[in-house]
Amino acid sequence: MFKWSEYERWIKQAERNLRSALRDLEGGDYEWASFKAQQAAELAVKALLRGMGSAPIGHSITRLLRNLVGEGIDVPKKLFYIAMKLDRNYMASRYPHVYPEGSPFEYYSEDS
Repeated sequence: MFKWSEYERWIKQAERNLRSALRDLEGGDYEWASFKAQQAAELAVKALLRGMGSAPIGHSITRLLRNLVGEGIDVPKKLFYIAMKLDRNYMASRYPHVYPEGSPFEYYSEDS
């Protein structure tokens, strides 16, 4: 039986994170928009998994999608491609040590 109340708790936060990402995008804070988009996607997939009764751990959207496949959900290849792109932003958008010099905001733009 699907746990709708658990799903709702997680999907509401995912939607809020996405709205915040869009505001950051409009404000030119591209590294934060990227991170929050990753977080929104992560929480959205976790919402579905938790609704199904699973207790997913980790931050990789790609791995979480594989968990969905393991639960019998058909996940389109394009979604895996997008997940891999978003996963790159989990650390790179926040931590300077990811780059040889400069800070994360210097590596993000509206097109990245």
